[in-house]
Amino acid sequence: MKKIGLLTALLAVSTYHAQIKFEKGYFINNSGEKNEVLIRNLDWKNNPVNFEYKTDETSKVKTESINNVKEFSIDGDQKFIRATVMLDRSSANLDEMSDNKEPDFEKETVFLKYIIEGKAALLYYEDGNIARFFYNSEKSNPEQLIYKAYRINTGSIGYNEDYKKQITEHLKCDIKTEQIQNIDYNIKDLTKVFTQYNECSGSPIIEYKKNHEQKSYFHINIRPGVNFSNLEINSTNGNVKSDFGKNTSLRIGVEFEYVLPFNKNKWSLFVEPTYSYYKSNLENVQNDVSYYQSSYNTSIDYKFIEIPIGIRHYFFLNDKSKIFVNAAYTLSFDINSSFKYRTVEPEIISGNNLVFGAGYKYNDKFSAEFRVGTSRNLFRNNFYLESNYNTVSFILGYTLF
Repeated sequence: MKKIGLLTALLAVSTYHAQIKFEKGYFINNSGEKNEVLIRNLDWKNNPVNFEYKTDETSKVKTESINNVKEFSIDGDQKFIRATVMLDRSSANLDEMSDNKEPDFEKETVFLKYIIEGKAALLYYEDGNIARFFYNSEKSNPEQLIYKAYRINTGSIGYNEDYKKQITEHLKCDIKTEQIQNIDYNIKDLTKVFTQYNECSGSPIIEYKKNHEQKSYFHINIRPGVNFSNLEINSTNGNVKSDFGKNTSLRIGVEFEYVLPFNKNKWSLFVEPTYSYYKSNLENVQNDVSYYQSSYNTSIDYKFIEIPIGIRHYFFLNDKSKIFVNAAYTLSFDINSSFKYRTVEPEIISGNNLVFGAGYKYNDKFSAEFRVGTSRNLFRNNFYLESNYNTVSFILGYTLF
């Protein structure tokens, strides 16, 4: 528990000292006043309702909300406008899907995110599992492009694709009907047709699509390291008392990491098959009733594959350096392991456990991590024996790609 507490303190310090990135931008308040400020860029997955900003690098952090701000932007990256719109939040989940083809509109005031800014603008709204596109033209109020999945009967789903009619009616400039019928309700297709319309109309455009469509990344990392482990094995009746003490061993793992495509690539999921071992011998001395001393050997040969499955969060220090924290649930699989106590050789079937880590990564290539695991029982199916296997690991990493 002390080790877990130490790691928790390390994570807290790491989080506190990680750089919070404020970027040049502006916001326009309800009075129409434009304020040049530094805005904290959270690269929002869900459209925000507020944001943090500073007037300069040394000032205190302040917060503004949708109630007071008509528009805000982070230069060259994102732009949001406040709009009161008719929004359909119908679910695409079959269990919650509507039987009604028509949208279930409700009036809401939201921040909409620009994808294309021009004579005809394409905007976007996301909240949880809800993703909707909006358009406006000639300074009109944004209107939702209608797309809705609905249930026809128990085994059939229909789709309201009125967004194609809306595009046909409002974007009349050398866009063929056949092309519109082949447009899917996604950023790629809608961006293409809105760009085509603005270019045909001679309107300059600003495209935010590249900033909205972040890339996801898949990495393979080689992860050698050292385990500092200790093991105690006891029986429920007190006959077996074996403290094998501390043991240092090598470990080797291969990590597969998927960086999630939102929040500035700060979150990732990982799985790391790893080979480790713990091997030790212990000489036990026992006094019988006649004070005669006898000795016997107890040995453990514990070889295993463990597979942590977890989540990681990065804190960027600068363009090349970042620290990270992670947590994982670890599956353990024994490989020809054995425990010998006198003439008894009970089977090792180890349980699973949790691991927590903190580390540093440089240039997206080299990393070092300090990791602590909770106690693991090596005899989960044995009611006679109980054990505590604890490990602290120091892990180096090299990213192949």
